[in-house]
Amino acid sequence: MRAILCKPVRLRRIVTVFGVMVLASGTLLANEAETPARPNILLCLADDWGWPHAGAYGDKVVKTPTFDRLAKEGVLFEYAFVSSPSCTPCRNALLTGQQFYRLEEGANLWSTLDVKYPNFMFLLREGGYEIGHWRKAWGPGSFENGGYTEHPCGPESNFDAFMAKRDKNKPFCFWFGTSDPHRPYVKGSGARSGIDIDQIHVPDFYPDNAVIRSDIADYYFEVQRWDRDVGRAVKLLEKAGELDNTIIVMTGDHGMPFPRCKSNLYDWGARVPLAIRWGDEAKAGRTVTDFTSFTDLAPTFLEAAGIDVPREMTGLSLLTTLRSEAAGRVDRKRDTMVFGKERHAPAQKKPSMAGYPSRAIRTDKWLLILNLEPDRWPAGVSEDATSSIGRYADYDDGPTKSIIVSMKEDPVKKSFYDFCFARRAAVELYDCENDPDQICNLADDPERREVIKRLRTRLTDYLEATGDPRFTDKPVRFEEYPYRRP
Repeated sequence: MRAILCKPVRLRRIVTVFGVMVLASGTLLANEAETPARPNILLCLADDWGWPHAGAYGDKVVKTPTFDRLAKEGVLFEYAFVSSPSCTPCRNALLTGQQFYRLEEGANLWSTLDVKYPNFMFLLREGGYEIGHWRKAWGPGSFENGGYTEHPCGPESNFDAFMAKRDKNKPFCFWFGTSDPHRPYVKGSGARSGIDIDQIHVPDFYPDNAVIRSDIADYYFEVQRWDRDVGRAVKLLEKAGELDNTIIVMTGDHGMPFPRCKSNLYDWGARVPLAIRWGDEAKAGRTVTDFTSFTDLAPTFLEAAGIDVPREMTGLSLLTTLRSEAAGRVDRKRDTMVFGKERHAPAQKKPSMAGYPSRAIRTDKWLLILNLEPDRWPAGVSEDATSSIGRYADYDDGPTKSIIVSMKEDPVKKSFYDFCFARRAAVELYDCENDPDQICNLADDPERREVIKRLRTRLTDYLEATGDPRFTDKPVRFEEYPYRRP
């Protein structure tokens, strides 16, 4: 079981020999040979780019040559999940190495992050790294309300300027962000760019028609633009001679901005592309099926840099997996993933600031979801919502959303509306091997009672052990926190 019963431990700090008085030049040379240079880190994070939309995962329409290269020259992770499929809590969890529900207000969209939670970017800076970010990194929200006096990811500049100005005697960590492929899109941009909309896979919870195919193509257009941006950053590393001493991570913060994807706990919402390249340190050309969380990245970076991993971090370093020569399930304990959601947008009826709290556990075969307030609307109410977005405010507006909303009163097509917008059962169970789009809820099947019982126990044990307020005696305040969108 992946980290369900394991408590994070402080990793032994790697001690460098530089700066230590050495009595003999032979000793110095020996120590230099034994101590590798600390790696640079380039974290490339897209906005709303979800699994499986990359060539390396078998998508034959979207073109992602940069991601595919990183996967070929590094490690491709098959089962990578975010802590929460919403921008701010996902990024807070990544930055702190902790599950989103441990971060108080930081568990919600458009929130903040309290400075009391260790931040891997600042820990790296304290350890001698230069840090910086470009475009969308932390957030959205107000970091000042958490006590920060500067951006939680360091100074902002484009990557070219950062590389030109940095102290070349120091390693660096740069958060390379983007707003692609977040909506809105230029309608028809995908088809006009040459994407063949007839070849696009439409998930089973949508009707298969040209409008939705074109909408997905517009999303693909921005995925491809993002891939080109990362490609230019990789070429800059090559030109600087820093490619093989840089840990390059390329991923997205949750599923695509479509109904039943982003802000949902199904694979289309919480599962993301992930490739990591690190020269000879990460044995190349492997596909790994270890269940991996965004919370694992912070301890990975810190351990690689020789910096102590704070005990508060619930994530576990991936260095052993990266350095292994094995493919498939490298670490047998990584067979489970836990994630969840609190408030995305305040999408319930005015003046409510409620969210749609839910928790999930994923194994190779099963996805179990506990919807903790099933009387609420998972995508928000159809009218009179607190959010300025209006109807079904947890989903970004777009052609696919409009089409499916219009099917509400259609007796033949209403099932598509129900998949995306109707109330859901308190318990959902999906057979991911036989139902990859997770549309057939088996929770009422008497033959699945033991499966549900076993998964629920594993899930609640983990949530209790890691201090989820909804499963401990801690106060539950998620819906008291302000929504800080201007």
